[in-house]
Amino acid sequence: MVYEFRLPDIGEGVAQGEVVKWHVRVGDVIKEDQPLLSVLTDKANVEIPSPASGTVTAIHAKEGDMVKVGGLLVTIETKDATVHATSQAPPAALPHSNILQQPFVRAPGEQRVITTPAVRRRAMELGINLESVHGTGPGGRVTEADLESAAKGKGTASAPPVVAPRQPIPVASKDHPEQERMPIRGIRRVIAEHMALSMQRTAHYTYVEEIDVSELVRVRERAKKRFEAGGVPLSYLSFIVKSAVEALKIHPALNAMIDDEKGEIVICNYYNIGIATATPEGLIVSVIKEADKKSIGTLAREIADLATRGKAGKLTREEMTGSTFTITSLGALGGLLATPILNYPEVAIMGIHKIERRPVVLPDGNIGTPYMMNLSLTLDHRVIDGYEGAQFIASVKSRLEDPHQLLLELK
Repeated sequence: MVYEFRLPDIGEGVAQGEVVKWHVRVGDVIKEDQPLLSVLTDKANVEIPSPASGTVTAIHAKEGDMVKVGGLLVTIETKDATVHATSQAPPAALPHSNILQQPFVRAPGEQRVITTPAVRRRAMELGINLESVHGTGPGGRVTEADLESAAKGKGTASAPPVVAPRQPIPVASKDHPEQERMPIRGIRRVIAEHMALSMQRTAHYTYVEEIDVSELVRVRERAKKRFEAGGVPLSYLSFIVKSAVEALKIHPALNAMIDDEKGEIVICNYYNIGIATATPEGLIVSVIKEADKKSIGTLAREIADLATRGKAGKLTREEMTGSTFTITSLGALGGLLATPILNYPEVAIMGIHKIERRPVVLPDGNIGTPYMMNLSLTLDHRVIDGYEGAQFIASVKSRLEDPHQLLLELK
């Protein structure tokens, strides 16, 4: 039987994906749920398992190709008549709810649970017997939601891991041997498209302020041993996130997105803070969900964890989406000033710059060398005026210059 596997719907709003890497070749004998290929969308990079056991007879897309949802990916010769029956469904028949929701039909007399390869694989990772899961999908099919509900009952629910994409290799130019060329693809393509869209659709402007963080430096130095004893690296970023959240509560217009299609400003009454992190593949944004409900200690622990797994390419799609306000920092290499590009459709992004001693005229008129840091705030002028941006930075500044209030909760 010939099974033509097409690109399934791999996320809400995703219309196409880039083939990042094939894990099989023509002629390979594969098993169901074996890694088939990695596909990158503007949401995340996901590994797609094989929907059937058999022999790969044809691969219809090269690495780097963009394939639309429903587009043909691979042909598999299989003896499974159940899969063959499903393979005839047209692209429009692909469900549009969860990752890899390509339906399977139970063969007459077969007791196999009805579900998808992605759900089967995730069930194996979580140690869940699919026979024990009540399926709420069509015909009793076990969906991802069913699996997550079962997993929560075990206290082990989590989203599937994001696969680290392979970077293109530069090759010598035929016309100019002294040049090397490499395709814009993978995460670099997603970054390029997203940044260009942001610059095209928004009205950027940047406001800058300097802050005396001498007391913050002292507080962190005194507190970090206590945190490190509990296995938590206490970074300045945890204080900055906490300060930003408190300022966003006062200035909710910055904790917002703009819906250009509907011509609406969407104010978010929750605080999901995106943290831009440099990785070998390019810049990614991990997201701290409900940051307003977390203490300095919890934020420090989560920031460190997201950064570590982000650089290793092990973040889930859930951990890379849903931010309402973004912070970007290069740490000690932060420089004096930058003008961050908005993480569209968000309307604000804050840049953190290096902390260093500078000669400054102190309030008493004397010259001192306190620890100073610059903050740069890029805003969408269609939504936020300069005065409100300045007020927001003033709110952040007051908290960073007097950080003791932020340490009231040490959970």
